Order: sequence, then C-alpha cells, then structure tokens
Amino acid sequence: MTDVKSRARGWFTRVVVIVLDSVGIGALPDAAAYGDEGSHTLGNIAKQVPLRLPALRSLGLGRLVRLEGDASAAPRAAYGRMAEASAGKDSVTGHWELMGLVLDRPFPTFPAGFPPDVVSEFERRIGRGTLGNVVASGTEIIDRLGAEHLRTGRPIVYTSADSVFQIAAHEDVIPLAEQYRNCEIAFDLVCRGMGVGRVIARPFVGPPGAFTRTANRHDYALEPRGETLLDRLTASGVPVVAIGKITDLFAGRGIGRTVPTRGDADGLEKVAAAMAEGTPGLIFANLVDFDTVYGHRNDVAGYAANLERVDAALGRLTAALGAGDLFVVTADHGNDPTTPSTDHSREYVPILLTGPRVRAGADIGTRSTFADLGQTLAENFGVARLAYGSSFLGEILEEPVVEHP
Repeated sequence: MTDVKSRARGWFTRVVVIVLDSVGIGALPDAAAYGDEGSHTLGNIAKQVPLRLPALRSLGLGRLVRLEGDASAAPRAAYGRMAEASAGKDSVTGHWELMGLVLDRPFPTFPAGFPPDVVSEFERRIGRGTLGNVVASGTEIIDRLGAEHLRTGRPIVYTSADSVFQIAAHEDVIPLAEQYRNCEIAFDLVCRGMGVGRVIARPFVGPPGAFTRTANRHDYALEPRGETLLDRLTASGVPVVAIGKITDLFAGRGIGRTVPTRGDADGLEKVAAAMAEGTPGLIFANLVDFDTVYGHRNDVAGYAANLERVDAALGRLTAALGAGDLFVVTADHGNDPTTPSTDHSREYVPILLTGPRVRAGADIGTRSTFADLGQTLAENFGVARLAYGSSFLGEILEEPVVEHP
C-alpha cells in the first residue's frame, strides 16, 4: 500500500467528509429555472425554529446563514459556500461533483411519468403489473396506493423531479430479495437503456393507515461518467471508506470498504468507529435522514431537531481529531421543507473545514463548483489533478503550501 503520509506531503493524512444530505444554504442564481426561487433550506428553517447549533456555528456556519445566538465569535475553522456547476439537483449529480466530476448534460427526468412502453416492458420482465407511474412523494404514494398494492401484489412505481425510477413494495407482499431483483431489472431497462440516474428500492411495512418505510432502501446508480477522486485514491493505494449510501451513489467504484447505516445516528456512530481505527486516507459519509425522513415530507420541526442532534455528534467528532486530520462538512443540494414542494432544491451548499492544521477563520468565499473540494483533496493526497475544480488547499492551511521536489 502507498505510504499515505508521504503522499500527503505532511499536510493531511486523513480526511473525513460528512455530507449533510439536502442541507442547502440558499437558492442558486439559476434556481428559478428549476422552480426553486426563494428556496433556502437552512435559512428558512431557522426563521421558523430557533436552531441551537454550537458545533456548526463554531465551524463558521453562522457566517453563511443567520442563526440564533452570537454571530460575532470567530470561527475555529475555514468556511465558505459552493455552487453546483452541473445541471441538476439530485444526490448522484451532487456527490459526483463533490468528488471532481462535473456533468456536461443532466440526467433525464419524467414529469409525466415513464413512457407506457417502458412500464409495460418492466411489467413483462418482472411478471407483475404495477401501480402509479406518477410523480409523487414517497410517503404520500404508499398512503394512497398501499392498500391496493396489498390487495393486488403490484409494486408501486413512481418518480420525482430527479432522474429516478422508484419502486415501493410491502416487505410481506414482495420479499426483499425479489424487490431488489426487480430493481436490477429496472436498472437494466431505464438506467443502462435510457440514461436515468438511479433506481431506488423503497420497501415498507405496516397496515393501511400506518405504513412505514424501512431502512432496507437500496439505490442502484449509474457508474460515474468519468474519473472521480475516489478512483484516483483507490488506484494510488489510499484507503477509501464509504459510510451510508456513498457506495450506492458511486455504483461501488473507487470504494475500498463499505459501511452500511440505518439512519443518521447510526451513521455518525460508524464515522466515530472508523476514525477510532486511526487508518489514514478518506472517510466519506452521507447523512440521509435530512432528505428522506424530513425534507421530502416537509417536516420542518423534524428537520430542525435532526440538525441539533447531528450538531451534538459533530462536536464530539471534531473534538477527537488527530494532528493530521482534516474534517469537512458539506451538502449535495437543498430540500427546503418550508416550501410547498417536496422535491430537492437548487441551492448553494456550505463547506466547513477544521483540524489542527487548518487556519481558523479562513474565508474561502463562494466556489464556482462543488468540484473544488475534490481538487483540493487530490492535491492533498498527491494524486493526479482532476478534470474539474480549483484547489483551495493553500487557503486553508496554517502554513503555506510548499511544493516538494
């Protein structure tokens, strides 16, 4: 294995990246083209619920968003915000761009549902009819069609503003193994065949009137269209640990070890455990509950409470950082629960960076692409430059970057 310390040239030997899924911080200039003008996930929540986020505030979040409490305290971290250069506002696009891949064309979407011939072929291949084929919220559609699904055994097919083919089925009606096989069939049909970004299994349980989605969700995503930071690190022998749905979003590519999670609390515990191992390289985690449990359900109070729970855990994680650690908090898009829409929103995302070698209070401004993060980490680990993005490594280091021969 490559000596990560020598590759990192004495800067950061280990990087922890936490993606707060959907925690956007304000509409992008082109948000109106996506129907998202006025969206501001974190800011609009803060207007309705006083947020106590001492850890995130100490990292500089209060310099980016108006929050409850004293805004004058100097951050102990570097901070800024990033705009999405790719077209789209989905998790796949956002995560790929964070790791240095900017898409030159968006994934296709289906605001009127999927073409009838596609659905008919899917039904033929799985040997069952289907219900739905509409744009819908995941919880709303199982409430609306769940009882009919129980009666007929037909899975529920639906999509959203994202490029996604979602399949909801009760675990007692269609066993998980069959649900996953159905998703693999759909993946071959709509992802490989039509360029759709993802197929998602959405299992649920319970009786009518009390349906509950389970943690057995599984995402099937296209492979990245080009090389990402994960590919470069893995090829160079730098360990990559993926926590949560990261592996699904990158179709398993560039991942050394996958750690599944059952919600954000479990995900944060898995991050802490990975950090305690002391292995150098990249720990890359996604906290999905912000998006799936609260954002898509327009649950403002639940979203706010989750922010505070995660903030407390982030405080514990940052207190455990070692001398060669860089800790990064960011997001992949927005999902403003205060708006009528239940879809993702086209927003800026925060970028907060801390560690013993990070220059406290460094303002890295507004970055023109999420790919600046990937390019920064590529420079840090000494792998080849990525195709997109500009490194801000020199802006956040306590000591200036000096190129080694």
